[in-house]
Amino acid sequence: MFIYVLLLLTFALALLSIFLVFVASARNFRHSWSLYILGLSLGLFIYLYGTWIYLTVDAKWGFGICLLLTLVLGFFRKKKVAPVRRWWRFSGNLFFSAVFLTLSVLYFTGTTGKARAIDLAFPLKTGRYFVLQGGKGLPTNLFHYSLRGAIYAMDIVKLRPNGSRANAIFSRRLEDYEIFGDTLYSPCDGRIAKAVGDDPDNIPPAMARGPHNTNQVLIETPNSYVFLAHLKQGSVIVKEGDMVKQGDPLGCVGNSGFSSEPHLHIQAHVKEPGEPWFRSPPRYIHFNGRGYLLYEVIRPQRVEMVNKK
Repeated sequence: MFIYVLLLLTFALALLSIFLVFVASARNFRHSWSLYILGLSLGLFIYLYGTWIYLTVDAKWGFGICLLLTLVLGFFRKKKVAPVRRWWRFSGNLFFSAVFLTLSVLYFTGTTGKARAIDLAFPLKTGRYFVLQGGKGLPTNLFHYSLRGAIYAMDIVKLRPNGSRANAIFSRRLEDYEIFGDTLYSPCDGRIAKAVGDDPDNIPPAMARGPHNTNQVLIETPNSYVFLAHLKQGSVIVKEGDMVKQGDPLGCVGNSGFSSEPHLHIQAHVKEPGEPWFRSPPRYIHFNGRGYLLYEVIRPQRVEMVNKK
């Protein structure tokens, strides 16, 4: 199972980064600084990109604390005589450090330049949520980058009290996923340009029905389109032509269409006359004035869902 492989790789690389820092701390800094850099750069990379969510997002914080403790306590260790360093090992440490540091910087900046943003209200109201896929294009949003202009699209799941997204690492029961059936609210004022709600929900991890069988709501505003997908079968309560206000209920989160587990997919595009909405320039989504990146936690209870006038 792919999820288990990703989770195993995350913990393996996390332990490797701690081990590298531990080994480096046993030597004089003059002889081990490149190993320090490698261990810390790998640690930063796996802290940002690791798939901790498949177990619990809290494991990420635990790893960060362990890495920092290893670094700090290492300064108090008795130093050993360092062996003769080989140039290729020194060069290899610096090369991989550069790779990990570059990817870590790109996590925050992306490769798409300055994004044209849109400010929306977060469309879910209770608990804690998590960006399962998202970011400023490559490399963090690799899957969406390959789709029709969806380079800033986001996939959102809900966290249980223990920081996991479901009551198991992987489950075939839709009800085991915390977000399944969560009420979805309109993130903006607008007109319903499209509404589909009759397609069945997939049983994880099936995705055979593909993107053309997705329960969805497309909202048209004066200058943008906002697309919300993978809604629960029979839950969509709006229809094409309806006018909605920010905060109006639209339906429930499900697992229809091209989706391997229950989640909310959301993306936004500039409205351009004569162009299909999905071919128009994409917009980077801000929720209540803040942009979110891959694997970040969203806490909607800390913001107002509906603007007061």
